[in-house]
Amino acid sequence: MRIDLAAVGRLKKGPEAALVQDYLTRFARTGRALGLPPVTLHEVEARAGGGMAAEAELLSRAIPAGAALVILDERGDLTDSPGFAARLAAWRDEARDVCYVIGGADGLDPSLRARADWQISLGRMVWPHMLVRVMLAEQLYRAATILAGSPYHRV
Repeated sequence: MRIDLAAVGRLKKGPEAALVQDYLTRFARTGRALGLPPVTLHEVEARAGGGMAAEAELLSRAIPAGAALVILDERGDLTDSPGFAARLAAWRDEARDVCYVIGGADGLDPSLRARADWQISLGRMVWPHMLVRVMLAEQLYRAATILAGSPYHRV
């Protein structure tokens, strides 16, 4: 199994980058014993003038062939953390790669959304795409702690 996170834009040094790195490091440590590999981050440049279609082309190159494609979109399914963890565990048990995709400031091109195996929302509010990266990294770590039976996730 492989876990990839493909996102438009590059995080500069700052609080968002520090949080993403912290949560992905925690995920790698916790997930190792659960058969979950570390997350590989792919950052693609936003294309001035190219729009969502150009970004979709760059993101598509970062998505491994055959991987379950999960996109983050405010129109996606609302799921809870245990449901998110269960889906990740199912892909692990199937030995299926998974790639989470976060679009740029304008969102994701409809052609990429149409290919998704799962569209998820972090809520009905629109979040800055750089914060979405932090929130997804935290949910990946939370999923690993749920699967490990850790008290990090409290209901």
